[in-house]
Amino acid sequence: MNSNRTLLSQINTPEDLKRLSVEQLPQLCEELRHFLVNQLSVNPGHLGSNLGVIELTVALHYVLNTPYDRLIWDVGHQAYAHKILTGRRDRFHTNRQFGGICGFPTPNESEYDSFGVGHSSTSISAALGMSIAAQLHGEEHRQVVAVIGDGALTGGLAFEGLNNACINPNNLLIILNDNNMAIDPIRGGLSEFLTNIHFSPAYNKARNNAYKLMKRWHLMSESGRKRVIRFTNSLKSLRIKGQNNNLFEGLNIRYFGPVDGHDVIALVSTLKEIISYKGPKVLHTITQKGKGYKPAEEDAPLWHAPGVFDAETGERPAGKTEKHPPLFQEVFGQTLLELARQNDAIVGITPAMPSGCSMTIMQHEMPARTFDVGIAEGHAVTFSAGMAKDGLMPFCNIYSSFMQRAIDNVIHDVALQNLNVVFCLDRAGIVGNDGATHHGQFDLAYFRYIPNMTIASPYDEHELRNMMYTAQLPKKGPFVIRYPRGRGYNTDWRNELQAIEVGKGRCLREGNEVAILTLGPIGHAVQEAIEIGRAHV
Repeated sequence: MNSNRTLLSQINTPEDLKRLSVEQLPQLCEELRHFLVNQLSVNPGHLGSNLGVIELTVALHYVLNTPYDRLIWDVGHQAYAHKILTGRRDRFHTNRQFGGICGFPTPNESEYDSFGVGHSSTSISAALGMSIAAQLHGEEHRQVVAVIGDGALTGGLAFEGLNNACINPNNLLIILNDNNMAIDPIRGGLSEFLTNIHFSPAYNKARNNAYKLMKRWHLMSESGRKRVIRFTNSLKSLRIKGQNNNLFEGLNIRYFGPVDGHDVIALVSTLKEIISYKGPKVLHTITQKGKGYKPAEEDAPLWHAPGVFDAETGERPAGKTEKHPPLFQEVFGQTLLELARQNDAIVGITPAMPSGCSMTIMQHEMPARTFDVGIAEGHAVTFSAGMAKDGLMPFCNIYSSFMQRAIDNVIHDVALQNLNVVFCLDRAGIVGNDGATHHGQFDLAYFRYIPNMTIASPYDEHELRNMMYTAQLPKKGPFVIRYPRGRGYNTDWRNELQAIEVGKGRCLREGNEVAILTLGPIGHAVQEAIEIGRAHV
């Protein structure tokens, strides 16, 4: 990288950024990339996704008038460069630490964070609301931009927002940050559509000339805009060889692109041109997750959030050589495969978290029986319900805080029909650095009122295995198993699977004066506290 890193130190606000010439922006992007790699090598966070949006972030703040103009990041973990350019560079070393800045945009932290976006697929709906609010307040010059990427467009809420955006008057700009990745590669028809979408030069030229002509004739009213879209759609109907019909323009949302998301000068020019167009529009940018850092470019899933690493070499600390207990996630993955070998009805479902929850273990051996449905928790639940209704035994693994997005599906589609679906809630309880939007604090409360539901939490990994075995036995109905992020307690964890008696606790220690009731692995902390107390008596 260029050793002359002087521009970034001058940028504390987007106003400082605007003082640079367009020709200086590539160097600023280079400095930002170097800053992020060095910072995240010692204070871990989301690396790959943020390296992929540096040019886009710089271009947006260069063109927009933030914070008056609204800028919403989705998924919010790709907003690190945004935070650095909006007054938080000197505090960035506290990112995701107690008392430090949040790893996701939050309005409580900065006026530049227009909306809280810890979960995914919310940006289009929220931005549409803001755009219509601007119209109703008479703020016609306020721009509202939703940057949606890292798999967020696979979520159903994003499509609900798109459907509504095309019927309500607004000036929303949706930037599709297309890197064909979430944490793992995106699967499904939408990914294939985005990969294949392209336009011939003749089509592009005819469409853009039509827009410019209508604008020159002062016919770019709402009705004029729709006439142009109908005209350009008619060109598509000629079915130029190799061309795909366009989802967005089919919804009367103007489409621009695809464009190179790493050419910051061209991005600035494109944004300046399209930002003034009235009506909803999509700018499709092609980016690479981990851009500019070779290890992250070569293994995007690993470098999504790699932990501590050597910034120069990309080497990550070797794991401890001594034997230690496995992660609860690893025990889940190994046990699911073990059970699936015994029970042909078992299938695995996860919303875009196969590596995070270790369902990749079953996926590698039984790809036809594992399903990554994208960032679509509600669909994951109802999809599982359909499988259970016709005789399969779904293990649906969803992180606890993400399960909040699918409660209606759990009640209506699973519980009321008393279907045998096993919900494995990973990351239950406090999860650490990701903060409030990711803590799995509410699942016990929101599952307790649901009929036909069994709720369980294992004391250790032996009990996790036995709970999974018990849950897949016939006629158990909906079964929730919640377990924390982190390591278990037994190095020799692969016990012989056996059924447990549902609804009955066990006594860990006899006593006469105090009764302590616990649920799940917190019982180990209680045991430790008792021992410490006795030692001080």
